[in-house]
Amino acid sequence: MDLVIRNATLPNGTPGIDIAIESGRIAAVGHALPLRGEQEIDAGGDLVTPPFVDAHFHMDATLSHGLPRINKSGTLLEGIALWGELKPALTQDALVERAMQYCDWAVARGLLAIRSHVDVCDDRLLAVEALLHVKRRVAPYLDLQLVAFPQDGLLRSPGALSNLKRAIALGVEVVGGIPHFERSMEDGAKSILLLCEFAAEKGLRVDMHCDESDDPLSRHIETLAYHTQRLGMQGMVAGSHLTSMHSMDNYYVSKLLPLIREAGVAAIANPLINITLQGRQDTYPKRRGMTRVPELLAAGIDVAFGHDCVMDPWYSLGSGDMLEVAHMGLHVAQMTGQEAMQACFLAVTETPARILGLEGYGLTPGCHADLVILDAGNTIEAIRLRAARRFVIRRGNIVSQGPAAQAKLNLPGRPERVDFRHMPERMAR
Repeated sequence: MDLVIRNATLPNGTPGIDIAIESGRIAAVGHALPLRGEQEIDAGGDLVTPPFVDAHFHMDATLSHGLPRINKSGTLLEGIALWGELKPALTQDALVERAMQYCDWAVARGLLAIRSHVDVCDDRLLAVEALLHVKRRVAPYLDLQLVAFPQDGLLRSPGALSNLKRAIALGVEVVGGIPHFERSMEDGAKSILLLCEFAAEKGLRVDMHCDESDDPLSRHIETLAYHTQRLGMQGMVAGSHLTSMHSMDNYYVSKLLPLIREAGVAAIANPLINITLQGRQDTYPKRRGMTRVPELLAAGIDVAFGHDCVMDPWYSLGSGDMLEVAHMGLHVAQMTGQEAMQACFLAVTETPARILGLEGYGLTPGCHADLVILDAGNTIEAIRLRAARRFVIRRGNIVSQGPAAQAKLNLPGRPERVDFRHMPERMAR
């Protein structure tokens, strides 16, 4: 074997597992495998998981914080206006440089697949060409899936529809939209119709910024679910944000959830950004901002978490850490039960991989040997600690390596080193 990982704990809690890797794929998984590797890693009981997946990001804007100025209000609308100010000054080289730097951060964090929206409302398609270039450069170590996103509105922005079609022809894989930013509810619904029919004709996936507002009367996710089912696109469509759902009355939501489930539409929440940008007009009581994640999951709907923004006009923080995203999502949604916390881990791994349609993702024989060894004993501990990434492996090759999180103490009568992990079985002895 090229590589054998010994004594790993799987995300389902199974300990003492060996994983053998050959020619970039997982060859065998089991207890005490009688195989030798040219290289071997002792996981020491640590958690081994498939890589993190970000289902919703804006790589064309990432790391542009402060250009040309700072979003003083911190609001969604000022962020959109600020991005409009920045676009004329963008250069392809700067876009590529920032995106490549972010991809470096992502790999170090074990984030090896990203779905990024890219603005197509600039007639130059500068960002599209830049991110297609980045996609080709990072392909050996990161899957970058691009969404043609009419940031200024498909119908509101002249040329947006033709630009979107041009972007798809250049190689962008997913059709995006932003119906709540059109000039009227009717135009928003029309934009969904046009985009879904175009995607169905081309056999493409759809990922729609949908109802990213506090308006309880916004109905674009209902329209998206309707056209998804009408066009037979079940399993190909995602509604991102869905924050208006936190303001809708319970009766309407009780009708809406089955419609989304029947249509096979996935939901993508963005905890860090939703909790920051929504509810801005509220005094108290103040709405939490994020969509109804527990209710969506209970209805049988796939729910993923996205990072959305890192150091851009909308959000000045972030570091590409999907465990930070899961940590925030867990708290905002009050998902502190054992199964609920495990579902939050799935929301940044298996579920977004399914939404993106990633092939060969997982920990079973035949899957791509894309793995992360975390300094944690289980998925809940990984979220609690935002665990250090001991090893990040892509196609059987170690692409990033880091130390375990420990501190050296100088305290009388106490151990020299502190380990932030909690081991009840050791303490019991």
